[in-house]
Amino acid sequence: MPCVADWLNNPFSIVQGIFAQNVPNSDWEKKVTEYFKEKLKENNATNWVPSLNDVPVHYLKPNSLVKFRCMVQDMFDPEFYMGVYETVDPNTNARVLHFGKYRDVAECGPQQEIDLNSSQTVTSERQTFYCVPVPGESAWVKEAYISASQARVSPSTSYTPSRHKRSYEEDEDMDLHPSKQKEQHLGSGGDTHGCVEPKRLETEASAGHHLISPNCSPPLDLNFPLPGEKGPACLVKVYESWDSFKVNDVLEVYGILSVDPVLSIINNEERDSSALNPMESMDTAEEQRVHSPPASLVPRIHVILAQKLQHINPLLPACLNEEESKTFVSNFMSELSPVRAELLGFLTHALLGDSLAAEYLILHLISTVYARRDVLPLGKFTVNLSGCPRNNIFTEHIYRIIQQLVPASYRLQMTIENMNHSRFIPHKDYTANRLVSGVLQLASNTSLVVDETQLEQGQLDTKGVHNVTALGNLITWQKVDYDFNYHQMEFPCNINVLITSEGRSLLPSDCQVHLQPQLIPPNMEEYMSSLLTAVLPSVLNKFRIYLSLLRLLDYSISEEVTKAVEEDFVEMRKNDPESVTADDLHRTLLVARFLSLSVGQTTLSRERWLRAKQLEALRKARLQQQKCVNGNEL
Repeated sequence: MPCVADWLNNPFSIVQGIFAQNVPNSDWEKKVTEYFKEKLKENNATNWVPSLNDVPVHYLKPNSLVKFRCMVQDMFDPEFYMGVYETVDPNTNARVLHFGKYRDVAECGPQQEIDLNSSQTVTSERQTFYCVPVPGESAWVKEAYISASQARVSPSTSYTPSRHKRSYEEDEDMDLHPSKQKEQHLGSGGDTHGCVEPKRLETEASAGHHLISPNCSPPLDLNFPLPGEKGPACLVKVYESWDSFKVNDVLEVYGILSVDPVLSIINNEERDSSALNPMESMDTAEEQRVHSPPASLVPRIHVILAQKLQHINPLLPACLNEEESKTFVSNFMSELSPVRAELLGFLTHALLGDSLAAEYLILHLISTVYARRDVLPLGKFTVNLSGCPRNNIFTEHIYRIIQQLVPASYRLQMTIENMNHSRFIPHKDYTANRLVSGVLQLASNTSLVVDETQLEQGQLDTKGVHNVTALGNLITWQKVDYDFNYHQMEFPCNINVLITSEGRSLLPSDCQVHLQPQLIPPNMEEYMSSLLTAVLPSVLNKFRIYLSLLRLLDYSISEEVTKAVEEDFVEMRKNDPESVTADDLHRTLLVARFLSLSVGQTTLSRERWLRAKQLEALRKARLQQQKCVNGNEL
């Protein structure tokens, strides 16, 4: 009988047991999935599974059960593998059936050979996703997931069985001497082929974009969308329902970790042989390098269970439809009013005493695209916060505050150099047969803060113009046109864009709010830094739950209120036919929607409609006042 921990430490023993009991029955695969699904439902079982987001790969036991919270950056072509195969012992002619699912390399004993002509062989298909950690994921999100984890891990002992296991806490020595781990990965000789020191390999593995692979080929680009990102990239092998996933989806996958050094040897041999005889391989050397990187740098996960995540906020239940989650939601909604008041006060201080701008910032932060009508995304609410001090400190701190409130964000500094040199739009590299990522390849509900106060006079080149156009299309249509050389392909997205600028932004926006500071602190750096330190962690967590939860709520307008709004709008047009347009109605309805949600109401009331009109009137009056002061410039 397998012991309780076997499903975590040695899932293959469980799969083997189910396979042996059910073959030749074809439903053994379903039974494996059901077994692990049930195990993970047991109280807090998901917290016992080590996560690749939190734990370095060399601390994880090969072929153990792991999880990974990630975004699908690219999808490779499907691949065929031996789902079931038969081995034969040449001496005794004894035959044994094996499963090939969840494996990269077929298992075969020392006295056995695989019978490729066996009638028992079943060829199956699987899909490979190239997955990266969620771009721009906030530090507080990572920390909360780590603190919730109850996984016990110790450095991998698979390559040196005689070495004693040690607990995670005792193994600081491995962090101080990572070369020991690399020697295990590279075999007993520890030869790094004169490429780089093992310690260098280790530090680069944790540092981000480029990794040196042990065979001394050029640096391996991990293809992260955002510069400076850290964490592992993984090849995620999916066996069921892969059609339900798409590029940029955020997933949590549970599967068997494969970091077999044999993979690197096989891939190197394949590359060498295809270089000698190009007819032997259909793939280019570059494609093989990208699709089959060393497993120590880009581990494989063979998926047993995968789910799309509604959100990545660890303070909220993963799925809000379950009964337990409904209790959590109703409890939080009952204390919504004081949380909103505190958040409004906090943001008012951050915006130098401007409570109107703080109101609009709350509405912006809970906005989300809830539907699409033809090409029009409904629910997007891009705010242009104009009148910002031409002072890097202010906009940087506004971003830091947003970073502390939302699960994923990125600050895009709109300088001429960035516009001309950054890669915004993902494009297809046909030589390597992969999608090369860009800054605008972001997960749903990411907050993108565009800092236009950095913009100075200069010339945009062709790439710069394309980048600015792509930003404009993202804001207006909530889509990014990925470049496939011979054509463009639309990828819909749901990105909250906040633009900070001095005058009116060059980019389109749904709503311009002109900042009116009520105080100018003598030391901006000190003032903004003290804001975050003054907020209690428990209060900050309430702000985080508030903003994530309200994005997920449903909203409706009754027929009665719809009729009243229409009549009200007709009246407004009569009184001021020139300045009241259909766009004003659309924007006021949006403001009313998010205003209602911000106080926990999922339907529009007369009171909220009047409040939305009042906010809009104040905002427009402020813009008009600024226009009078500065002439035409807003």
